[in-house]
Amino acid sequence: MKFKTTFILLGVFLLLLAAVYFLEFRGQGEESSEGKLVFLEPDDVVKMTFDNGEEIIRFQKEGEEWLIAEPVEATGDKYEVDRLAEDFSDLRIERIVEDVPSDLEKYGIPQKEIELYFDGQDQPVKILIGMENPLDNTFFAKKADETKVVLIPGSLKSMLEKKVFDFRQKDIFKFESDQAKSVKLRAKDIEWEAEKMNEEWFLRKPVNALAEKSKINDFLYALSNLKAAAFVSEEKSDEEIQVYGLDEPDYEVAIDFPVENRQVSYFLHKKEDDVYATSSITPKILRVDEAVLTDLQKEAGELRDKGVADFFTWEAKKLQVQKGDFSLALTKDEEENWRSDKPEIQDIDREKIQTFLRKIESLEAEEFLDPPLNLAEYGLDIPQAEIRIWAGDDEPPTEVVLQVGAEEAESKKVYVKNSRFAYIFVVDSSFLEELPGKAEDWQLAPEEEKKEAEEKRSGA
Repeated sequence: MKFKTTFILLGVFLLLLAAVYFLEFRGQGEESSEGKLVFLEPDDVVKMTFDNGEEIIRFQKEGEEWLIAEPVEATGDKYEVDRLAEDFSDLRIERIVEDVPSDLEKYGIPQKEIELYFDGQDQPVKILIGMENPLDNTFFAKKADETKVVLIPGSLKSMLEKKVFDFRQKDIFKFESDQAKSVKLRAKDIEWEAEKMNEEWFLRKPVNALAEKSKINDFLYALSNLKAAAFVSEEKSDEEIQVYGLDEPDYEVAIDFPVENRQVSYFLHKKEDDVYATSSITPKILRVDEAVLTDLQKEAGELRDKGVADFFTWEAKKLQVQKGDFSLALTKDEEENWRSDKPEIQDIDREKIQTFLRKIESLEAEEFLDPPLNLAEYGLDIPQAEIRIWAGDDEPPTEVVLQVGAEEAESKKVYVKNSRFAYIFVVDSSFLEELPGKAEDWQLAPEEEKKEAEEKRSGA
């Protein structure tokens, strides 16, 4: 008897559990779609038609990208077209105005129309949009297959006012700048060439010199991210090329992409207050922002890397200094202390070494002297000092070799040559104050001297 009662109670419990689950599940579904005019997944939209009242724009999705099929054939701006799909595939109702309206004209329906074609559905979802409600700036709207008129959010206004230009991809010159191998610029008064070697950029014309990597990358970035302010021609003709001055452009840039086995040329011309651009791989002519010319107007001298030595102080592992008859070789141990190769030289002052290395790391050219050169003229045939620094995690570490030449006492400048380059750096000579002439210069001060120095500091 007890077993039978238990069995009945278990059955009742399971029925109640199923009922609660069903009601909760159904309630969640109703809550999800409640207050929605459209409640579908935006990722399932494969095609759209947008009639903004002035033009009909047709979109077609291919993979993850959007193409515009009408009124022009063009690549769509993925962000903007995705927003259109998202805004209207999950469309909230602010309020129901009328369930069965007798007259749609009083709501201005339809002034605009949007059709969404969803994957797996035969018929599109069509939304008719009317005028703006002057009371709260919402919009009157209805689905084509429903009678009720509703109000949809006023936040959609900017989207509803977009034209075909707003939905187009505007950076049609886009490329991966790290794939570029060489760059050539020709302008009225500027001409230079640069080549990438092992992640470094070198100028090849008008001078052979290391270029500042960030500046070449900025140049490429500016060109790659050039955006159309307007499309002035979809299929450029010889006549249009002449009209916009692109047959004799102010700026011509050629970039080699070895991975793709191609060279792409870009042409820009300023005519009155506008800048026009095209390339060898697009039939279009664009009007672009004049700001791009700031990067294109840089001369070769502005692109040169002014750094004398390329290393980081904290990565330095070995240091060797030679000045006249004095030489000192140091190695950093695992405790970050510097040790001399000579047993008689101990107690190296780590702070002095770090200060010296930081000075060398931050050295920048105030001027360059390019070949042909007479090294003796600058005291570099027999340098007054040589500095060698080994730094980095490679094995062996990268070696930096600097020769220090003559110092111009009046101008406080000194000539320095990095063994990597044929040219000379003219730099501020203040770093020479940290250059040791004897071992004691880089050793820790005796305890008595340290005590006196501390007393002076505390007295001051």
